[in-house]
Amino acid sequence: MTLSPLDDYPIHQAPEVMRHVTTSDRNFYDRYYFNVHACSDELMLIIGVGQYPNLGVTDAFAVVRRGPVHKVVRASRELGLDRMDTNVGPFHVEVIEGLKKLRVVLDDNEHGLAFDLTWEGAIPAQLEPRHYLRWQERLVFDTQRLAQTGRWTGTIVVDGERIDVTPGRWWGSRDRSWGVRPVGEPEPPGIQVKNAGTFYWLYTPIQFEDHTILGMIQEDEKGRRLMEEAVRVWPDESRDPEYLGRIDYAPVYAEGTRDVVTATLAFSPPGGKPFEIRATPILPVHLMVGTGYGLEPDWKHGMYQGPELTVQGVTYDTRKQEDAARMWGLVDAVASYEYADGAAPTAAGTGYGLYEYWALGPHPSFDD
Repeated sequence: MTLSPLDDYPIHQAPEVMRHVTTSDRNFYDRYYFNVHACSDELMLIIGVGQYPNLGVTDAFAVVRRGPVHKVVRASRELGLDRMDTNVGPFHVEVIEGLKKLRVVLDDNEHGLAFDLTWEGAIPAQLEPRHYLRWQERLVFDTQRLAQTGRWTGTIVVDGERIDVTPGRWWGSRDRSWGVRPVGEPEPPGIQVKNAGTFYWLYTPIQFEDHTILGMIQEDEKGRRLMEEAVRVWPDESRDPEYLGRIDYAPVYAEGTRDVVTATLAFSPPGGKPFEIRATPILPVHLMVGTGYGLEPDWKHGMYQGPELTVQGVTYDTRKQEDAARMWGLVDAVASYEYADGAAPTAAGTGYGLYEYWALGPHPSFDD
């Protein structure tokens, strides 16, 4: 064992030094996720920074979708002894005030994307339900996550063009998650070869001017709920979140695809009046393309890239057929949200936020 600076803080949870986690599962991870948008189809930026203690790696990515262009900058290095060091080459995360204010930076580089952004939470950070999934004997997910909506201040530079980011129109959401889920190089498939499984998923952090709704659904191939959550959260920390009951989800897909055009989210709060929110995705980002979530064989989260810092850039233009064909997998879209039939608790107006979805494999809602 080797000490690190984190061991000088009274935060130990197990008889281990802080750089070691309490499971030997190679897929243990600890990650920041942020998204940035202008409440429009102008631009969406997504940032991730992760540590993989049992793989000895830390890596980071930023992906921006602007018009037809999908641009990624990514970096990887050896994790080393100090897990408090969240720098990955040109990427930096600074916790200014825990659960409230953070700074995220991508220094100038040769790949056409840089930023210096400060996040301020609009609501108290919320602890989500634990995500646990065992599939054909293998523990696939055992994670914990916090979520928060908020606003951004700073600058983004795309291909030399500077964009000023102000909190009046630049909103977003973030999460911090940690635990076990698939990362890195593939493992021997074993019994998993019998069935690739289903991932039917919806995640909607919806921000209105004076409140937020956090919703999520995961279902299996039979339509059974594996995970769900629906709460309305107010900026006032003394006001308890409102449980909104089960979400019923009715997406409308583009013909012949699983690309969502519109969707209706129906909520049934216990003891309250049922209501609906209509969602319209307005700018899709295919999060898995170039960022390490599993599509590229040579760059996956936690994959060891060698003893030296590695920084790469990848750019695709969806006007090109071969690049458009790469846009597959989990979609993180900017979406607009409207309460139906005057059901808003206040004069909330139009909400904006993340509309994250993936419909992989069989599900009762599909005939194909």
